[in-house]
Amino acid sequence: MRPRPFVRLLAAWAMLLALLVPFAARADDDEAGENPPRDVGVVVQPSAAKLGPLPEDFQRIDRGWLAIEFPASVRDRVLALLEDAEEFRGRLAEDLGQPVVLHVLVRVARTPAQMAELAPVGAPPPSYAAGVAYPSLRLALLAMQAPDTWEAPNLTELLEHELTHLALAEAVAGRPVPRWFDEGLAIHESGEVPWARTKALWDAALSRRLLPLSELDRAFPTERYDVNVAYAESADFVRFLMRDADRARFGSLVQRVQAGTAFDRALEDAYGTDVRKLEYEWREDVGHRFGWFPALTGGGLLWAAIAGLAVAAWVKKRRAAIAKLAQWAREEAEMDAATAAAERERRSPPPGDDGLPPRVPSIPVVEHEGRWYTVH
Repeated sequence: MRPRPFVRLLAAWAMLLALLVPFAARADDDEAGENPPRDVGVVVQPSAAKLGPLPEDFQRIDRGWLAIEFPASVRDRVLALLEDAEEFRGRLAEDLGQPVVLHVLVRVARTPAQMAELAPVGAPPPSYAAGVAYPSLRLALLAMQAPDTWEAPNLTELLEHELTHLALAEAVAGRPVPRWFDEGLAIHESGEVPWARTKALWDAALSRRLLPLSELDRAFPTERYDVNVAYAESADFVRFLMRDADRARFGSLVQRVQAGTAFDRALEDAYGTDVRKLEYEWREDVGHRFGWFPALTGGGLLWAAIAGLAVAAWVKKRRAAIAKLAQWAREEAEMDAATAAAERERRSPPPGDDGLPPRVPSIPVVEHEGRWYTVH
């Protein structure tokens, strides 16, 4: 029996509504306010937040503006990390046009699972993140293993990425900024995955699939290709805003947002033009950088070279990550062995001490002028 036209029409409407409801819900969420980047945690009541307890083998170093808590076995790596952080903090202050990151706490975990244990109670990090920032708590968490590949991430880049989120939130006094601006600045400052970003941006420019900035303003996409393009665009647009000729304008933008001006209006006032005109100029810049060379070479040879370089860089990075994890495991095992040996030595009795009372000689003796004589 064939279904009646009314039934078919009703079923079609039901399917259409099922497809539209998720998009409507996402649009409502976007209109409710700015969405933070995916590695930025939100704590509703910072004053009541409680951090997970530190394991017994953790140590703490406090440099005044930065306190860092970490496993004792990685102390040497943390000291090197602190030296890089000092220089990076100065660069952030210069780029944002004001002193930033006045005091933060960084917790370094061995694994993503331990990072969740060190997080604020009730506000765990995303399951896919090797690092997360909590601006309202001035807190950053880092894991020494990536959750998806279990490889060793670049801790310097990871720390710089999260410090940038904290610094920007501090510079704008916690006022909302678009996700593309927040995430783009963090990627640009940390300089992470340059080859992947260049490849994604180049591909999107040549195929005319650059995402409109308004889409990034509302929410980041979820498809893998679009996500890569979104991050690459965000970082490159921030780079465009921070060109040497516009460095003072960028600082003015941050200060205007801090004073309470809405981001789009602050951007327009600082740069003397609206967002659409800036986006048009940026697209022209992308076209000049990524459009002319493939047109001359036909693209095939160029893409083969890029693919070869990308694969070589990935293989090198993967080998380095595996070697780094192995090195960390050896260092931690050596540290554990040294600690155990020191503990055994502390508990063992001194040489010659068998726990018995002093032995009394069976033959009487006397001392005369430094020499001992038996008594007969």
